[in-house]
Amino acid sequence: MHFQTGSRGSYMPTTTSNGGDPLERIERLASENAVVIFSISSCCMCHAIKRLFCGLGDPTVYELDEDPRGKDMEKTLIRLLGSSPAVPVVFIGGKLVGAMDRVMASHINGTLVPLLKEAGALWL
Repeated sequence: MHFQTGSRGSYMPTTTSNGGDPLERIERLASENAVVIFSISSCCMCHAIKRLFCGLGDPTVYELDEDPRGKDMEKTLIRLLGSSPAVPVVFIGGKLVGAMDRVMASHINGTLVPLLKEAGALWL
């Protein structure tokens, strides 16, 4: 189990959660913090998204490859997105924003910061 809290971003162990349906688990984890990123620690696109959000605030990151049930969660995220790869996946205010393409499009077109403000993740 990996747990790391740094000055930028919170890395949370998903192994402390009780078992159950992967979708319910994802929904619960996504609703517990203003910004939640589901990631794989070796994924370069995940790293880029984590850097973006660490630059904007304090996201909570769940590394699926460090969770014994991470594969089931990853499969569920693929179903939610309707595409593969499943990570990175970002939730803001408990709502699915999407994968890398949707997040970057929101950032470029200026809609990401208002989403973060609405969720209480930014106080600008």
